[in-house]
Amino acid sequence: MRLAILGAGGHGAVIADSAEGRGWTVNFFDDSRAGAFVDWEITGTSSQLLEQVEHFDGVIVGIGANAVRLEWLARLRDAGATFATIIDRTAVVSRHAKIGQACFLAAGSIVNISACIEDGCIINTGTTVDHDCHVAEGVHLSPGVHLSGGVNIGRASWLGTGTVVRNNITVGDNVIAGVGSAITKDIASSQIVVGVPARPFKGV
Repeated sequence: MRLAILGAGGHGAVIADSAEGRGWTVNFFDDSRAGAFVDWEITGTSSQLLEQVEHFDGVIVGIGANAVRLEWLARLRDAGATFATIIDRTAVVSRHAKIGQACFLAAGSIVNISACIEDGCIINTGTTVDHDCHVAEGVHLSPGVHLSGGVNIGRASWLGTGTVVRNNITVGDNVIAGVGSAITKDIASSQIVVGVPARPFKGV
């Protein structure tokens, strides 16, 4: 199976490593070779990928920035791409969970019963999503994030490494939670929160 990954940086390399473990043959597309430290050849540019999407069994966006990832998913969808969801061999996913298109579940991640992960999400290394959680489109849960049961995470939100969220909490759209935050109350959309417990960030 031929997989196209858009983005030849660190996140793309992690996807490629997991994908090869699942039997995919990896092809990278990137507009700049500078700084690309992956062990694979770069096949072409993003424009060339848009022209060639029908030649791949699966396409995924290997870009960590949520807004950019969602923009490219829309462009690739319009171009007729068939999206691949890559789940590392060491990830644990309940057969009663729902995982959307173009998602990446990294090594050691866990998604429990009745959880729903929408399209274009990153469930990073060692992250846990417990029962009945809902993770909306384009969310990035960084390494070591832990969602307790019944948590709702809004579209394009980004929870930093080690963030924990108490059960039955709702986090709005486009929220950023700093590294090691403990979210114990609902968070409205478009906020940056930090600390234990997490509070709105007011700058330095």
